[in-house]
Amino acid sequence: MKNKLLLLLFIIAILPSCSTSQKQSLPYFSNIGEAADGTIPSGCDYSIKVIPDDELIITVNSLVPAATAHYNLTLDNPSLREDMVFSSTPKLQTYLVDKQGCINFPVLGKLKVMGKTTNEIKAMLEEQIGKDVENPYVRVQLANFKVNVLGEVKQPGAYQVTTERFSVLDALATAGDLTEYGNRANVLIIREEDGVKRYHRLNLNDAAMLSTPYFYLQQNDVVYVEPNKIRQDNSKYNQNNAFKLSVISTIVSACSVIASLIIALSVK
Repeated sequence: MKNKLLLLLFIIAILPSCSTSQKQSLPYFSNIGEAADGTIPSGCDYSIKVIPDDELIITVNSLVPAATAHYNLTLDNPSLREDMVFSSTPKLQTYLVDKQGCINFPVLGKLKVMGKTTNEIKAMLEEQIGKDVENPYVRVQLANFKVNVLGEVKQPGAYQVTTERFSVLDALATAGDLTEYGNRANVLIIREEDGVKRYHRLNLNDAAMLSTPYFYLQQNDVVYVEPNKIRQDNSKYNQNNAFKLSVISTIVSACSVIASLIIALSVK
């Protein structure tokens, strides 16, 4: 009986994989066609809207640097008020947007920035500072723009973004592209808007995804690449086989113990 069980275990171990042979479309934008040239409709707005807990780097300059020095929030600026809310970086300070969507700005005081783009904040500051300084130049940058890329990509993780124009294709390229098991027809984007988490599914085989509002990413977006059917079937097969092997191994061990006891009793 022991030999029969061992033979059964060997047969199960060499069974071929039951994974499906379903073909997966690997190219992107497969519906564009084979024409050498063409155009793709695009109406996406990639502008980032500032939200609470964002961090902004704001610098003010002019033809006379001394005229704008007191508008810059830096570590070596001794004239800052103690009640200003900010967090530190190695040399430059970043303004933290509070829960009410405001920042405390030197000289100008509390400013509402929530819902504005960095260009809109720049224009607002240049207008107000321009009342005191001739031709000021303001630069506004988002310091905490990051996205999370998960699922069937080669290098999943959280990625810091240094430009506001960052698309889902940029995110996938940063993460090393999809694996061969990534479902290109079902890439999930999760985004928080006005305190509500919303999601949208993108089909990378369809060129129309280039003109959706979710093509360009926003701060804290999550990009999740779902596994295709091949990966799912392989996972189920491996789990089932592991369970079967575990059961058979237990049975074989039990039979071995029983056989040893029978032999020992027979010898006596």
